[in-house]
Amino acid sequence: MMQVGLPLGACARSWKSVRMASCGMARRNPLENKVALVTASTDGIGFAIARRLAQDGAHVVVSSRKQQNVDRAVATLKGEGLSVMGTVCHVGKAEDRERLVATAVKLHGGVDILISNAAVNPFFGSLMDVPEEVWDKLWEDPARQESIKAAFQIKRIGEPEDCAGIVSFLCSEDASYITGETVVVAGGSLSHL
Repeated sequence: MMQVGLPLGACARSWKSVRMASCGMARRNPLENKVALVTASTDGIGFAIARRLAQDGAHVVVSSRKQQNVDRAVATLKGEGLSVMGTVCHVGKAEDRERLVATAVKLHGGVDILISNAAVNPFFGSLMDVPEEVWDKLWEDPARQESIKAAFQIKRIGEPEDCAGIVSFLCSEDASYITGETVVVAGGSLSHL
């Protein structure tokens, strides 16, 4: 009789190897010596992504429209022993985008990773017609927050760090055979792409 599959011990060792690789235990610094630019990266999702890329070995250039935000983010991340620097960049201004890239090239010789995190306001129309709740953004109202949580299979509002891990993975060699996929980080809610 022909034996099919791996013996139980080999299966267990293989599974342990997969588990270790997926949690980063098998390989440290998967982004070592990569240079990453992250726009709008002094707070929220952008900051979490910048932190994770730096933790995974990348030299990160953070950016924001305000110098004091850049200074604060750089100080925080450098305080954690991470390789990071920053510059002011309003992505709507060509000269700021050029300075952002030039900074990375001057300090690190090039750019390997670009995370375009800068966002826009979710309102269409005249700025004068923007309702107050859009400025507050769908989180200061506890009833609204609970209704949003109920729609998610995970039953919680996402945290910035929930996006950082998948971004780091997609920037690493571990994702080298992934092309043209859509990865939805949405707590199990339906995608609206």
